[in-house]
Amino acid sequence: MKFLEPMWLLLFVGVLALAALYLLMQLRRKRYAAKFTNVSLLEKVAPRRPGWRRHLAFALMAAALVCFTTAMAKPATKVKVPRNEATVCMALDVSLSMEAKDIKPDRFTAMKNSATDFVDKLPQGINLGLVSFAGAAQIVQPPTIDRNAIKVAIDGLELDQATATGEAIFACLQAIKTFQSSLKDQQSKIPAARIILLSDGFKTVGRDVGTAVEAAKQAKIPVSTIAFGTNGGTIEHEGEQIPVPVDNDTMKQIAQDTGGSYFNAESAGEIAKVWQDIGEQIGYTYKFQEVPTRFVGWGLVLAFASAVASLLWSNRLL
Repeated sequence: MKFLEPMWLLLFVGVLALAALYLLMQLRRKRYAAKFTNVSLLEKVAPRRPGWRRHLAFALMAAALVCFTTAMAKPATKVKVPRNEATVCMALDVSLSMEAKDIKPDRFTAMKNSATDFVDKLPQGINLGLVSFAGAAQIVQPPTIDRNAIKVAIDGLELDQATATGEAIFACLQAIKTFQSSLKDQQSKIPAARIILLSDGFKTVGRDVGTAVEAAKQAKIPVSTIAFGTNGGTIEHEGEQIPVPVDNDTMKQIAQDTGGSYFNAESAGEIAKVWQDIGEQIGYTYKFQEVPTRFVGWGLVLAFASAVASLLWSNRLL
């Protein structure tokens, strides 16, 4: 919690001063009563009070003042809210290694299903683009809020040879740059952007991954990565079982260097959770929301309780 107008908290000094004055008055009252030596007269001047109860009204009123002072300082707490605007580009690996069946029913099918679920859950204010990559990378769908267009594009993906991981990052950067350029004349503030890179294998062709990472860093666009599959994955080619392990190290390094998040998905269940985590990071943000009414409410309750206590035990309102 933080206070948007903390200067009002200086009123707490007044509350403390009031409490000190009350305590001083109580001490003076006891000293004044002690001057009377006649017991019967003392009883009349300083009759017995109901103990701690006679201080309850003041304590409740002081607590009410604390609540009202806190409310004036405009307390605010962090709340999760959907992003109104953002640009996200997904880069999906469609190399032949995605035929591996270490993730059921196979990597390629599981990827498309989970990516489609992610599209459905992403807040509508976010523009989403799609890049596919194998031997080359291509922008399948420029960033758009049309979720159906993205799902159709995902459904139409087909496998191909080789893995151009660096090219995938460059293609995403180009898609985001082109889209953001189209926004410059429409709005003063360009929305935040992020790349989601999903791959199961090692780069085999295209520009170096390190060069692509430097370009993403210069553009200040984080790249979140998903290492897809297990190290024991294999595909069949001409009757032979060919190992297709996951390049965890490269995926982790890309995320670390660009300020993104790294995930490893070795099962369909983990894939769904990964997309959910990414959706939480990209689709939502936190902002401070004022909550003064909470303290005003408690202050009113305490003030009424103080009045009731005063009437019950002293027959006075204060």
